[in-house]
Amino acid sequence: MRITKKVFTDLGIWMVVFGLMIGIVFPWFVTILGVPSSIAFKPGFFAACLGAGALAGIFNFLLARFIVATRIKLLSSGMRQVEEHLQDLNHQGNLDNCTYESCSLPVDSEDELGDSARAFNRLVETLAYSLETQEALQTFSEMLASTLELETLAEKSLEMFLDHTGSDGGLVLCESAGQLEVAASRGIKDPEMISESDYVKIAFQKGEIQKVQLPNEIKIEGVLAEFRPREIIVFPAKYKEVPLGVVVLGKTEAYTAGEQIRLELFRQGFGLALNNVLAHDRLQRLAALDPLTGVYNRRFGLRRLHEEFERAVRSSSHLGLLMMDLDHFKNVNDVYGHQMGDRLLKSSATIIRSVLREGDVLIRYGGEEFLAVLPAASNDDLMLIGERMRRGIEASALMDGEQTVRVTISVGGAAYPNQNVEKEDALLQLADESLYKAKQTGRNQVIISE
Repeated sequence: MRITKKVFTDLGIWMVVFGLMIGIVFPWFVTILGVPSSIAFKPGFFAACLGAGALAGIFNFLLARFIVATRIKLLSSGMRQVEEHLQDLNHQGNLDNCTYESCSLPVDSEDELGDSARAFNRLVETLAYSLETQEALQTFSEMLASTLELETLAEKSLEMFLDHTGSDGGLVLCESAGQLEVAASRGIKDPEMISESDYVKIAFQKGEIQKVQLPNEIKIEGVLAEFRPREIIVFPAKYKEVPLGVVVLGKTEAYTAGEQIRLELFRQGFGLALNNVLAHDRLQRLAALDPLTGVYNRRFGLRRLHEEFERAVRSSSHLGLLMMDLDHFKNVNDVYGHQMGDRLLKSSATIIRSVLREGDVLIRYGGEEFLAVLPAASNDDLMLIGERMRRGIEASALMDGEQTVRVTISVGGAAYPNQNVEKEDALLQLADESLYKAKQTGRNQVIISE
């Protein structure tokens, strides 16, 4: 029953009233015990009973206020502290002080007050974890938006997956030409073996999360070599239900419900970012490649030439250029048509690429002209590779109905620092002059500038 708007004031009033009631009843009670009525109902004794009852009520009120109110004030203080931290978070975005350790209350009783403190601590723990998840998701989203390079995205994403889910190892697999290729790995001894796992294939093909729980006594040898996984999660990275890759994570303990929720939030953003990176990569390739032959176009190829020349100058290493031109190509177009000419260009580009080394760059320089940039290639290397190209083109043939169409190629080359030039344009000019000499002196030959 409420008398005022203050709980402890009401408690005090009721305790004093209860004490007075005890004081009133006490004289009647003592008569039952044999005290004479003349003594029990004396005004002085009666007044003493009322005073004792009132004092007992006041003492009980003070004792309850000291014991109970202190703990309630502690609970209230904790709530105000959480409120201040949330205001600080809203104004400054600072999460440093809003932690479970700084806001939780001591639990020192096994009653309703203890239950209240425990409930408050659980609330603080949930709130702190939610705020940490929010901050982690924001950081993860900012990282995803900051890069358009697949390798960088995979490495940074895997690092954040591991850090924010407590995982001990994992890898990121991305789809390329129908195959899953390892884009990033940590704590895995043989990533290629995991990419062939049935769990990975199911996750990718069906778009379903796969969970593998392993008993403590089982140890996977040769796969997750740096730790003993207790649980493995394999989940697809997809965008609009289109699978783009797979992420595999392992942990020495079972994943908590909160970690799985956080993982799901990260997974959605990762799928979108991965789609953006792959789309950007496709656009870059389309912008950089000649659509007919699939080699670098002139603009991007000359940019690569500039980069390779600058690198050769800095490192005092060799750099070779081979410029190639299909002989009498105009006659092929005039006699067999441009469709056959396109087939010859594609076939020639394929043969030339098969001769080039890893790291060499092939460029479609003009109509039927190609330019090859060969890092660390001397004059002797250019002659050897140029002859292989020439012989490969000479030995090839295409069929046009019952007719066999053949073509030859002239090659000119120049190498740095055999040629003491300061710019790649000068080296390119020397290679072009060598090609012109090869064309003028009979074609189907290789001439390297001395």
